[in-house]
Amino acid sequence: MGLPEGHITDVDRLSINEMLKLVGNGVVPQQAEYAVRELLTHLEAAVL
Repeated sequence: MGLPEGHITDVDRLSINEMLKLVGNGVVPQQAEYAVRELLTHLEAAVL
């Protein structure tokens, strides 16, 4: 998800629910970046 390995999971005092809450939608920025890149690629191809 773009975080270093163990960034959340190596904290001993957190329950699994607390870990999931902290991570939240952490993958969304990477998905958005991919979607924008794909969109731009298709738009550039349509213009040419």
